[in-house]
Amino acid sequence: MGRDAFFELLRENGLLVRRKRYRVRTTFSCHRFRKYPNLITDMVPERAAQLWVSDITYIRIGHDFAYLSLITDAYSRKIIGFSMSHDLSTDSCLKALRMALSTRLTQGPLIHHSDRGTQYCSRAYTQLLKSKGIAISMTQSGNPRDNAIAERVNGILKMELLKESYENINVANQSVKQAIGIYNTLRPHSSLDMATPEKAHGMTGPIRRRWQNYYPKIEMEVPMES
Repeated sequence: MGRDAFFELLRENGLLVRRKRYRVRTTFSCHRFRKYPNLITDMVPERAAQLWVSDITYIRIGHDFAYLSLITDAYSRKIIGFSMSHDLSTDSCLKALRMALSTRLTQGPLIHHSDRGTQYCSRAYTQLLKSKGIAISMTQSGNPRDNAIAERVNGILKMELLKESYENINVANQSVKQAIGIYNTLRPHSSLDMATPEKAHGMTGPIRRRWQNYYPKIEMEVPMES
């Protein structure tokens, strides 16, 4: 009996064992902290330091995980703040935020967008944003499209520039720094008219996008042929 026939026989007799996929949770939104509304629906930034998007992803360390907090400028796609930690503490997110604040180009209006996780809703995190005059925006569902740019950046780093696993957090941290350097300065983006995030960060005005638009809930109008 061949493999396919063997599995079909097992399936017919209810003997197949379903493999459970283990997904690392980085967002815990069932908490007592205030959750803020989404301020960026239909928003397309036209300069750097107008909209920052934040997210947390995981990095496999042997049989365990570390957690990478990222802040990305939505206009240029440049990663402007990052921090890695053994846990999902607010401290790591605060460290990434302080790094981003140190790069802020202007004191013009700025929105910080994130999911509704405990870290971003915490008193320490929201107070720091408010003290800098930064408006707070949060997703309203678990749909990845609600924070699509941040999700896309996570994917590029993990699929293109980072290994699947590291032997320890120190090695992983060094690799993350190198990957972010490559991402910011060497990798062209089709969403930035093939410019790098570093180059786009110094630009203003609309940027031609040669690929799918990742802003949520934006309708693309296609002219009808007469």
